[in-house]
Amino acid sequence: MAAYPASRRSFLKQSVAGLALAGAPALLRGQDVNSRLSLAFIGVGGRGGANLREMTRPGNPVAVEVVALCDVNAQHLERAAQQFPKARTYRDFRRLLDEAKDVDGVVVSTCEHTHAYATLPALQMGKAVYCEKPLTHNVYEARLVARAAAAAGVATQMGTQIHASRNYRRVVELIQAGVIGPVREAHVWVSRAWGLQTEEEAKANNDVHGMVTGPDGSRVFLTDRPAEGQPVPDYLDWDLWLGPAPWRPFHEAYFPGPRWYRWWEFGNGTMSDLGSHWNDLPYWALKLDAPRTVEAHGIPPHPEIAPASMTAVYEYGPRGDLPACTLTWYQGMHKPALWKEKAIPQWTNGVLFVGSGGRMLLADYSRHVLLPEAEFKDFQPPEPTIPDSPGQHQEWLLAMRDGRATGSPFATYAGPLTEANHLGNVAYRAGQKIVWDAANLKITNVSEANRFLARQNPRDGWPLGTLT
Repeated sequence: MAAYPASRRSFLKQSVAGLALAGAPALLRGQDVNSRLSLAFIGVGGRGGANLREMTRPGNPVAVEVVALCDVNAQHLERAAQQFPKARTYRDFRRLLDEAKDVDGVVVSTCEHTHAYATLPALQMGKAVYCEKPLTHNVYEARLVARAAAAAGVATQMGTQIHASRNYRRVVELIQAGVIGPVREAHVWVSRAWGLQTEEEAKANNDVHGMVTGPDGSRVFLTDRPAEGQPVPDYLDWDLWLGPAPWRPFHEAYFPGPRWYRWWEFGNGTMSDLGSHWNDLPYWALKLDAPRTVEAHGIPPHPEIAPASMTAVYEYGPRGDLPACTLTWYQGMHKPALWKEKAIPQWTNGVLFVGSGGRMLLADYSRHVLLPEAEFKDFQPPEPTIPDSPGQHQEWLLAMRDGRATGSPFATYAGPLTEANHLGNVAYRAGQKIVWDAANLKITNVSEANRFLARQNPRDGWPLGTLT
């Protein structure tokens, strides 16, 4: 099976020659589109609605024309169509893509189990794509999308808006300048606790997304697949919402979002979703590539529902002059030992880089601190070396128009990051440490775990393709 090498840097060298964005003016549909970009939006509620607003905001440096809108939810579609009455409207994104000759770029904001099914054909048509995080539903899809993006040579961006923040840039600069010395371990923890847990834990963690209406009309916490279905809302095309997933009766346990997020068939719980944001920082700062091994633990894996709390430990080899390191992910009730011992500030969510001689850097989305603070009280940070971003959305639009780089391109960054995040869930579901052969897209020590790398049997009418 063809695949990119384990080293992200090696893959970048191999693929950059084919990227049309490498310094050349952006030409889409064979025309200079510096004046206006024609965009199609697949998914226009929730994150899709936010993306639509951000990319069409008056005063943006890049002018946008909305030519097509799509959503399986008629309420969302009608609301967007009122704002952009000239745009064509669709319920099925496959039909939109069939009629996309006038489209320069596609924005994908569906539930994650259909991300690849909208993104991959758009790339194969030579369309620029912005896709919400996580980029795909599984490891195999991430590799397919990364390969297609490299071949297409178009502007791509994963929707991890925090990647464009000044705070993340300053943290990356400090780590890569060696301010705390070589980093051999990093820890990432997030407090979100949505997923399989006891009803008492769910109430304590405010997991309202696991609550459903019981037979007597009371609200109860669901710990298994509903035995019976419910009437489909008249505004929802349930069959299209399911997409490639096996058919099951509609139930409020899956819809509206983010209820679907808890279920393996539709989402992957906290790991791959928030991992796109939080693991992004050490992935960038430490120049991580493909993990060598991954081990995870929590409550016993459930066949249907992702866990609320779990820990995953990634082992990475040396990268150039950087030492081998471990990255440990904690979600829900799990926390690093240093946090439990109150040896570091008790931030609700955080990324901790552990350097040499007891020096550390702690960060979250909007702040960072060097530890121990007394040692760094007179520290003067180096001059910034990473330019400020105009924002994740504008990066993509400027890349389409001017050939600029984006911060999270599918081929060389978002794809590998997404794979690594998904491997945390794969190791958890496997129930033991997995050894990862990235070049061959294979787990070498637990053969049965390879079934978690891809959707096994997409429904008829939802082909995705193979790596060749």
